[in-house]
Parts: sequence; C-alpha cells; structure tokens
Amino acid sequence: MFPEYRELITDLKSRDPHFIRLFHRHNELDQEIRNMELGVTPAGDMAIEQLKKEKLHLKDQIYVILRKASAV
Repeated sequence: MFPEYRELITDLKSRDPHFIRLFHRHNELDQEIRNMELGVTPAGDMAIEQLKKEKLHLKDQIYVILRKASAV
C-alpha cells in the first residue's frame, strides 16, 4: 500500500498512535477479507462487501495522513 510513502509510513508507525491503529486495522481487514474470499472463514457476499468498504475508508484516511505529513 502506497509504496511511494514507504519511508514515511515507517516513520509514522514509530510515532503516531492514530496512524498505527488505522494501519493495523487496515491490515487486519485485508486478512479477514482474504480468508473469507478463500473460504477459510465462512461469510456471505454482503459481509465481504461491508468489510471492503471499511477497508477502503481506512485506506482513504491513511492517504490523507500521508499527504499531510509529506507536505510538512
């Protein structure tokens, strides 16, 4: 996710608790979705779609933080 911000992500993960929570939740959702799509975890299409929407919302929030931090 956002390879152009790799160094900034590493920096923010070491000092910004809010960013850390968003980043970890995004990764958790990614794994949950993957497990559901592979059939490891049973789930319906609606549940998967809801998680994908939440994941996208988190990604948007992460991007905003990265843009602001890179502008400083």
